[in-house]
Amino acid sequence: MHITFCNLQFEIEDERIYLLSVQNERKIFAEVQVCGENKDTHMGVKMANSSEGARLRFVSHTQLEDYLEIVQQSDLVEVKTVFNAYSNGSFMRIYTEVKNVADKEIVLEEVSSFVLTGFSENGIDGAEDLYFTRFIQSHHAECQPRKFSFKDLGLFCANNESQKRIAFANIGSWSTKEELPQGIIENVAENKCLMFQIESNSSWYYEIADKQGDYYLYLGGANLPFGGWSKSLKKGEVYRTPSVALSFGKTLNDVIGEMTKYRRYIAGKCEADNNLPTIFNEYMHLSWDSPYALQTEKIAPVVAKAGVEYYVIDCGWHNEEDGDIIYPYVGQWKESKKRFPEGVRKTTDYIRSLGLKAGLWIEPEIVGVKCQEMLDFYDDSCFMQRNGRRIAVMGRYFLDYRNEKVRLYMSETIRRMVEDYGADYIKMDYNEDCGVGTDYLAFCAGEGLEACAKAYLKWVDEIRCRFPQVLFEACSSGGMRMDYSTLSHFSIVSTSDQIDYLKYPYIAGNILSAVLPEQAAVWSYPVAKNGGLDLNFNYTKEWVQENVSKDKIVMNMINSFLGRMHLASHLELLTDEQFDLVKEGVNYYNSLTEVKKSAMPYFPLGFAKIGDSIVASGFETENKIYLAVWNLNSQAMEITIPILGKEISNVSVAYPKNSSTKFLSTNDGLKINFESGLVARFFELEKSK
Repeated sequence: MHITFCNLQFEIEDERIYLLSVQNERKIFAEVQVCGENKDTHMGVKMANSSEGARLRFVSHTQLEDYLEIVQQSDLVEVKTVFNAYSNGSFMRIYTEVKNVADKEIVLEEVSSFVLTGFSENGIDGAEDLYFTRFIQSHHAECQPRKFSFKDLGLFCANNESQKRIAFANIGSWSTKEELPQGIIENVAENKCLMFQIESNSSWYYEIADKQGDYYLYLGGANLPFGGWSKSLKKGEVYRTPSVALSFGKTLNDVIGEMTKYRRYIAGKCEADNNLPTIFNEYMHLSWDSPYALQTEKIAPVVAKAGVEYYVIDCGWHNEEDGDIIYPYVGQWKESKKRFPEGVRKTTDYIRSLGLKAGLWIEPEIVGVKCQEMLDFYDDSCFMQRNGRRIAVMGRYFLDYRNEKVRLYMSETIRRMVEDYGADYIKMDYNEDCGVGTDYLAFCAGEGLEACAKAYLKWVDEIRCRFPQVLFEACSSGGMRMDYSTLSHFSIVSTSDQIDYLKYPYIAGNILSAVLPEQAAVWSYPVAKNGGLDLNFNYTKEWVQENVSKDKIVMNMINSFLGRMHLASHLELLTDEQFDLVKEGVNYYNSLTEVKKSAMPYFPLGFAKIGDSIVASGFETENKIYLAVWNLNSQAMEITIPILGKEISNVSVAYPKNSSTKFLSTNDGLKINFESGLVARFFELEKSK
């Protein structure tokens, strides 16, 4: 008996069910390791050959047009794998549930969300044709994809099976600090691409490795060797893995486009965010951690004239300590009388009187180690712990959202921020990683982390439901928790804390491979000192006239066009002519709202690498290509951006409108003559009908 579902084919025979590979070979697609049971392999720490994988027998399947459920069982576990497909694309979502059917308690050590085998008709002999793109991350250097051959990463045919893996394990509460939970496998000989995504806001794991002459892809959450995770199940209890997603296509743009369609099904929605409003946040290159009423009241009228909709006051509206020492003292989330002597509400009311909406920042998952008021209020059970001690990182303890006292206090905090302080927008930040997790009220630290991460998102849903008029932003020191478990609960996410506008194009130019354009918040700070961070730098009108060129303003605005504009910096110091460029940029950004909500990412040069002279990225609709092009060389350049497979009838510089940049649409692509260095332009290319 055969089952066909989306791009997958299964075969049932002799009480077993198999997933058929591209070589039409039978492969298992679920791996479950039970503690104390034999793992039948000597191939190192690979996830293959788990104790239950080969023991599973077919029980049943349920198939509808867009749904497939396959149930298998061994003597110890029942394994249900659930597949969801969607009508408008080549992509699917998968998760697995494991139920203890034994007469005793068991402990799970490894559970796959899904295992897919076979990327080449030549099996492991096809290594030279197989490439893997991993999405490297770091603070200030988010979304930096790098492409490697399987062979160069050590997967080559020396034996029928090896100890080698292409793998990555995120361990901790920053889910994307080193890599994004996604990747692309490309078979250049057969012109096929596969993209995967793991939906976890804590620890997760992927593995590409060889088994019995073929390659497999293992996707899942944490496990015992990578994440310190185990799960105890009493008889009848069930564990559900994180969901994963797969998309299929022939090219890079294809598979990212298909994943983009899928992400739109699961992305967090918010009525207040429906028109993708422009946001001004006074943190970057302005107030940093020390906002105060007089400065906000000076800047806000200028922001209103720019056409922005939200004005956000970041860290420092609370607490009386100075901004350079504030973090170990935070946790009460009560207004600062020192910075806002007449109350935060007076300032947010003033912001609203200008036709803007007001926002406030919070870090809701931590308490500073010197915040005595909250340390007296909370007991040990309110904090994540290991070995009976609270986990402390960077002067902060981590709250445990499984605890009702924590949830009640933080729910009251959000109510206070919204109803008493007048917040229409709340930026929810998270600036530390707790590590492997908490063993308090948990079988082990990895399981405790998973439970805490789920509890936090459940609370987020509760407050979003309670305050539907408020726009909630997810932030984790920029993009350190930029996963689609988080992004299915928030409509907007910070992509980076990058402070140098000349480096941001390397992030903005790649970010649509990781985050929807309607969710990806990007900073734009026209008035900023180049290079390193200088919190004490004094901006003046004279400095601005000498150091802020039109091209600098234009590049800062274009940096944010592909995603969500987070405008910042001392706009009040710009001349009328300079400020007009900001207003023009805001107006053009607003014109892209409806386009962004359905457009597909477009990467004509592939992915950008830090140090590239030219970056080109955009999004595409049925009728147009919207393309940002950055010349990050200090010299003038003449370049050609390939627009392959597209017939273009008309090209224009959409921003800035008065640009003198010369360009020409040719058979080879878009030819652009940048007459100077460090310049960006935003183009619209109309397709021939």
